[in-house]
Amino acid sequence: METMDSVAVIEVLPVPHPPFIDATPLQQPPPLEALALRRSARCLNRPSRPSYAEQVPPKQPSGRGRGGSKRKKDEEKQEPAAGQNAKKPGRKTAKVEPEERKPMQMIAAVPISYASVAGAAAEDDVTGSGKSAKLRVKEILRAFNSHYLHFVQEEQKRAHVVLQEIEAKEGLKRQTKGGKNKKGDRQDAEGEEKEKRPSKRPDLKAITKMQETNAVLYPEKRIGHLPGIDVGDQFYSRAEMVVLGIHSHWLNGIDYMGVKYEGKEEYKNLTFPLATCIVMSGIYEDDLDKADEIIYTGQGGNDLLGNHRQIGSQQLKRGNLALKNSRDNGNPIRVIRGHVSKNSYTGKVYTYDGLYKVVDDWVQNGVQGHVVFKYKLKRLEGQPSLTTSEVRFTRAEAPITISELPGLVCDDISGGQENIPIPATNLVDDPPVPPSGFTYSKSLEIPKGIKIPSNITGCDCEGDCASNKNCSCAQRNGSDLPYVSYKNIGRLVEPKAVVFECGANCSCNHDCVNKTSQQGLQYRLEVFKTASKGWGVRTWDTILPGAPICEYTGVLRRTEDLDGLQNNYVFDIDCLQTMKGLDGREKRAGSEMHLPNLHPENDSEAPPAPEYCIDASFIGNFARFINHSCQPNLFVQCVLSSHNDVKLAKVTLFAADTILPLQELSYDYGYRLDSVVGPDGNIVKLPCYCGAPDCRKRLY
Repeated sequence: METMDSVAVIEVLPVPHPPFIDATPLQQPPPLEALALRRSARCLNRPSRPSYAEQVPPKQPSGRGRGGSKRKKDEEKQEPAAGQNAKKPGRKTAKVEPEERKPMQMIAAVPISYASVAGAAAEDDVTGSGKSAKLRVKEILRAFNSHYLHFVQEEQKRAHVVLQEIEAKEGLKRQTKGGKNKKGDRQDAEGEEKEKRPSKRPDLKAITKMQETNAVLYPEKRIGHLPGIDVGDQFYSRAEMVVLGIHSHWLNGIDYMGVKYEGKEEYKNLTFPLATCIVMSGIYEDDLDKADEIIYTGQGGNDLLGNHRQIGSQQLKRGNLALKNSRDNGNPIRVIRGHVSKNSYTGKVYTYDGLYKVVDDWVQNGVQGHVVFKYKLKRLEGQPSLTTSEVRFTRAEAPITISELPGLVCDDISGGQENIPIPATNLVDDPPVPPSGFTYSKSLEIPKGIKIPSNITGCDCEGDCASNKNCSCAQRNGSDLPYVSYKNIGRLVEPKAVVFECGANCSCNHDCVNKTSQQGLQYRLEVFKTASKGWGVRTWDTILPGAPICEYTGVLRRTEDLDGLQNNYVFDIDCLQTMKGLDGREKRAGSEMHLPNLHPENDSEAPPAPEYCIDASFIGNFARFINHSCQPNLFVQCVLSSHNDVKLAKVTLFAADTILPLQELSYDYGYRLDSVVGPDGNIVKLPCYCGAPDCRKRLY
């Protein structure tokens, strides 16, 4: 992505305390009343791009409302409605009919007025949209990643066309010369094409798209901390920082406010240009980083080839002058450090390390004898501890081996079924016990009474379908494949009504990009006992947006067979209802396009509830342990590969955000508040303990 930066070496430190992120205080949940609950999982349904960011309120439900569902008995605490006596769990299950919870309204980003220099850090954590700044940061990054993946897909298609043109020219030369083209001729042709068609960077195009739609979080430059961006927050490209507004240039190391700000009343006593943020990424050979104290080299004069060499003298203008003025004005400056990271799609990770002040500046001859400007910055006191320094990258990382895990109760809950072992840990119970009461199965169990449709005719592509513009499976998805592969990582470009993958009768290879969700577990995960939510799942690896996590497995059953029974791990397959927008569901992109071409019953009125569901009460995989969050980092996607019956689609979980090591995986169960009614007609309330900044405080 960014070839201009050279960065420091990462050294991983031991796991800090507490051993996991987003932990909640230890509190034993009271017993649950025996209720048959179906939890809506349609938390990221949206009709238009960018699909990871935008949501609108669904229609008011009519009739019997059921969402794509999952039920877990031990995951949350239950609180009876006022005046209702708590009941002990019983054998019989009261039947309740929760409607899908109305998602929080998403609106476009709006420009935010500049706060005074003195009060910027203390500004309330709300951006004017009624949502916390942390939630807005998440929305902006989701929108950026959605645009980015679309542009990656476009660039790969463009590159494929270029290669085809090169091959066509080579064939023409062979015909005219009457012989085989040499390797040197091919290289010359490729060089010519590169000159004619320069590379289009998807990250820069995504920035432009966000700017054109006024979707940058902080479009006006600001001094000091930005609400929603905390010390230790990490970014995986310069472009992510640009669309947030923490550092507004994708290449320059110094971000500053220009002379256009002089006319504003709040800046009447300041001298411009004025520095707001610097990125420490090792591009200059005589930078010195002592964590709390930095000797920073001004900009200009380096060769931009990544070897740190200074080839010319610097001048006191732009960023250099801005840093000098910042010393005179005494304003704080945000400092971001860049490090090499193999888990980042750009090869780097950038960490916000808080506010510093310029305390000294001088001019000297650099290592190569050229004039350079030097600035000494010191970190302001009273901030959270540093997470990075020159050679240390101290963010919490997972243990190297399973045997190092504290509270280990099971080496692999999958019993060797998954590509990667999934250990289980328990630091809550005394004595610690492993997850029990179920049999692990990585695939869906089909009982004899349910018939799966026959395999449909597949595509005739050779190799990877991404290289065939006439792929029939791509046509099923609306001309483009739903996935893009970048650096050998397959990612879903956007959530869709249905994703059509290549199936058993397709001639493409096993590693085809359109079989991304069929590749099995790709990340190191851990099942762990939480303090107040039962069992949960967290990752040891960085997971990128759009990456598949797993299929929700269990036993396929007819929904009517489970009504009235106590079961806490059921997930309704409601793809058809979502596509039609029934019972308050919100349609996803592609619903109208796919609808006429699928199951014949789609043209008639759909049943009031999903016909089939997945029962993971006694058989299932680790997905049964994934908890609810009001700000989830996963979303649910229906996937079809071997047949077209959406009522029997596979239920798959995908990453909605960049998920860092040791973060818990979660998706929104999607209940609407006050939608669950007990056997006595009273509303049943269940507190939520997800710990998200915008937690709704109740699951329903």
